[in-house]
Amino acid sequence: MDERGITIRRAGARDLPQIRALLAKCDLPWEDITEPTRIAFLVATTSDGEVVGSAGLEAYGPVGLLRSLAVTSSARGMQIGRALVTAAEAEARQQAMEALYLLTTTAGPFFARAGYVIVDRSAAPQALQASSQFASICPASATCMSKTLRA
Repeated sequence: MDERGITIRRAGARDLPQIRALLAKCDLPWEDITEPTRIAFLVATTSDGEVVGSAGLEAYGPVGLLRSLAVTSSARGMQIGRALVTAAEAEARQQAMEALYLLTTTAGPFFARAGYVIVDRSAAPQALQASSQFASICPASATCMSKTLRA
């Protein structure tokens, strides 16, 4: 737990309902988050266990898809989103991923500050392009961004 009373940890099955509710409140896709899920979630929780933030990581061999980054409105401005991205990047490195990709319609400047750069959607690896996020869930107008991970 940090000085704000926030803990970032791997999510368990019991967290999925809170994650889905948070994503719905933030107008982010949640319909494909079922149990079991191929998405490794990280959550930011308060001392009483309330999920106030989430980030998902989908592995596709040497690359990953960072998705479902959300923070409750009451916890915004506390650097929770940044902490979740940092934790997801650390998790990706542990899984020997070389790069992360993401799609966003609203958070481009946030991710740019975290070192992500805009790339053409068609330049993403084929496995990512075949994912539900790329193929159907996120609109074609979403900005594709990537970041090379260093060991």
